[in-house]
Amino acid sequence: MARNLLTTDAYITSRRQRKKVEMLFAHLKRILKLDRLRLRGPNGAKDEFLLAATALNLQKIAKLIPLNSQPAPA
Repeated sequence: MARNLLTTDAYITSRRQRKKVEMLFAHLKRILKLDRLRLRGPNGAKDEFLLAATALNLQKIAKLIPLNSQPAPA
């Protein structure tokens, strides 16, 4: 039964989505050094993760903006 589930379209889509999420966590851990949390408590962990996710989103946005579209200095 498990082998039959491996061939379904839903499983293939799920596997692709899981890979995207896992790659984001890997980037947070390796590049942004989020391998351990430095703030204490659930609120501290939430805040630290939120800051790291925001930094990752800003990096993504910066890659989308072409370099030649910046306004010339006045």
